[in-house]
Amino acid sequence: MNLIIDVGNTRVKSAVFNECKIIHSERFSHENIVNKVAESVDKFECTNAIISSVSILKKSQISRIKEKINLIILNSETKIPFNNKYNTPKTLGVDRIALAAAAIFHYPNKNVLVIDAGTCITYDFINKNNDYCGGAISPGISMRYNALNYYTDALPLLSPEFKIDLIGKDTNSSIHIGIVTGVINEIDSFVNEYRKKNKDLTVVLTGGDVNFLNNRLKNGIFANPNFLLEGLNKILTYNL
Repeated sequence: MNLIIDVGNTRVKSAVFNECKIIHSERFSHENIVNKVAESVDKFECTNAIISSVSILKKSQISRIKEKINLIILNSETKIPFNNKYNTPKTLGVDRIALAAAAIFHYPNKNVLVIDAGTCITYDFINKNNDYCGGAISPGISMRYNALNYYTDALPLLSPEFKIDLIGKDTNSSIHIGIVTGVINEIDSFVNEYRKKNKDLTVVLTGGDVNFLNNRLKNGIFANPNFLLEGLNKILTYNL
């Protein structure tokens, strides 16, 4: 069994894989990572693990996890199943590395655009030659709501909500339309531009906001909330 650990900005998501199939997954806080890893190792008899972390883990946490299981910490030096054409490979986020690996695993020798809608919205393009070419980064939905509230004196902090109308008749609806409709139009625009330049483009949507956005996007997109975890599992098996 493989144990996959994705340490995000706010929460940790873990999954246990039996070959290519997820048999268990859960979310928990950063503080519980060592105990949760120990529970999974004991319950599912996991022998190998990989950690992808966009935030900093304590050295003591890493050491205690290594006592329990053979561990790979994903970084720019880790062996990967694609050609990294990024100009600054050492600055490429480990989450984006994992997403590229998932694209190669699910759609080999195809042009793939992966959209990860989480804390940030990332766009990553992998071409039919299995080259990771780069992409784009923009603020995520929650970040946009927080920014409007933080950088103004009068605008409230709201939870994401979709409005069909294009014109807001009050402050709250104006914020919802500006942010959510803006994100939807941004994503649709990116997909349209990539499709103009790349034939037979496959588009994958993943991340924490995948369910919120999926049915509201115009373009044909494959939604997969576990895409990053599957990419990490691919990288782990590639290194065993």
